[in-house]
Amino acid sequence: MTDRAPDAAADRLRELLRASGALRSGHFVLSSGRHARHYVQCALLLELPERAREAGTLLAQRLATHRPDSIVSPALGGLVIGHETAAALGVPFRFTERHAGEMTLRRGFEIEAGSRVAVVEDVVTTGGSAREAIEVVERLGGEVVAAGAIIDRSGGGSRFAVPLESLLKLGLESYVPDECPLCAQGSHAEKPGSRGA
Repeated sequence: MTDRAPDAAADRLRELLRASGALRSGHFVLSSGRHARHYVQCALLLELPERAREAGTLLAQRLATHRPDSIVSPALGGLVIGHETAAALGVPFRFTERHAGEMTLRRGFEIEAGSRVAVVEDVVTTGGSAREAIEVVERLGGEVVAAGAIIDRSGGGSRFAVPLESLLKLGLESYVPDECPLCAQGSHAEKPGSRGA
């Protein structure tokens, strides 16, 4: 496990991860479908409102230079951190969700044409959910100015057309299921994420 963000926000996030027990070891299926030995359960990090508020404030400091008019997060993982980040920035919060298998904006939420939006997720591995949320915003006429995440565990593999701001970069190795050494050893993978077992 490598981390490439030696700064005060990253140091503080490491403390919060340790305090919450959010960084787990074992055999996991990530929301991307890939397998991994380590998993960051951000729900545990965000379980206490004061920790969620602090993480949102730290992420808001990273995103402030992009001057977003609002925050949009993909449900479910981005809901708490997106809301806390928006609160710290003093801007509206909206979320996308899957409906009939497609990411969409519902519940009366609207994106004003030309408005500056930051898309916030809890953990970025492949960036799939965040990219889907970005596409929804752009389709509705918004300008996505940045993506944000508590943790970037992509090892630089998630490519966005906008800057990705994260509090901590973790190079946690992951595998396609057919090449997973843990599966080859007979280990059964646990799916702890938000997209169902």
